[in-house]
Amino acid sequence: QVQLVESGGGLVQAGGSLTVSCAASGRTFKSYSMGWFRQAPGKEREFVAAIDWSGGYRYYADSVKGRFTIARDNAKNTVYLQMNSLKPEDTAVYYCAAADLIGATMEYQYNIWGQGTQVTVSS
Repeated sequence: QVQLVESGGGLVQAGGSLTVSCAASGRTFKSYSMGWFRQAPGKEREFVAAIDWSGGYRYYADSVKGRFTIARDNAKNTVYLQMNSLKPEDTAVYYCAAADLIGATMEYQYNIWGQGTQVTVSS
């Protein structure tokens, strides 16, 4: 069973950049698709980005397309979310998650979750 731990969250000014990471334990990391979700105060958790096991397929929510990039390093058991041109509305707790299928963009398709890392974008 893979376990996920996010890191790299923090406070950044609007227009700035931040990269959050998700370290996975377990030898089967490379067999999972990985996704990032976020939950802002008072809102439901929403899909941000996903990447298949090889890194060949990437999916993004419309709200972050062109600003965020998801990547993974299977040798390091780590998935990254690089966030550029951050906006105050990107403020949320960011969660990484693992799924057994390619192209998963829905929360219910992910069965392993990290604890989340807070990203705050000031205006």
